Amino acid sequence: MNPVQHVAVIMDGNGRWGLKNKKSRNLGHKAGLKTVEMIIKESIKKKIKFITLYAFSTENWKRPSTEKKFLFNLLEVYLKERLDQLNKNKIKLKIIGKKVFSKNLNSILNKAERITNNNDKLQINLALNYGSKTEIISALNKLKNTKGKITEKKIDQSLYTNNVPDPDFLIRTGNTARLSNFLLWQLAYSEIFFEKKLWPDFNKNDYLRIINKFKKIKRNFGNV
Repeated sequence: MNPVQHVAVIMDGNGRWGLKNKKSRNLGHKAGLKTVEMIIKESIKKKIKFITLYAFSTENWKRPSTEKKFLFNLLEVYLKERLDQLNKNKIKLKIIGKKVFSKNLNSILNKAERITNNNDKLQINLALNYGSKTEIISALNKLKNTKGKITEKKIDQSLYTNNVPDPDFLIRTGNTARLSNFLLWQLAYSEIFFEKKLWPDFNKNDYLRIINKFKKIKRNFGNV
């Protein structure tokens, strides 16, 4: 059976769920936090060491200012309330993407990374202001003045996910079948599961079903 080290997630459908159930996109984002907590809890139970959550893309800046403000405030409040618990549970938080947020949010993000840096039960890579093309360009710019040929290993070491194994599989909820500029390099050989459910409706049984299905997949990596 295939071991699971790293799960990547595109948490799609919060806004649509909110409009459908609460008549508010913002309340959909808030509801999605419960699914995040479920994923964290079940990943720890399954001894999964890394999860990467696509929280805010470089393209999401196009959204209405009221929605962006709500999202950033939601994240700030959540971390202030749950940081001690994350640390107590030996969870490491790493931000992937460029921190160009408010002074307060940047401060709490830096604090969360600093306080949890030595934890090793689970690492959460939170993709904020993240775009894979920007990440790859950044990696190549780091390498352009280095000696010798640019290799896959050198690029791996220059990405935001340095020292993190590539995802074993990606889950995207929301009934959308695309990668949306997420971990394009790292997902080269990952299994992909597109789910019809919106993110707040994605539950424990859905997650365990995907984990069990992944474990039984025959993975050839170009072999036969």
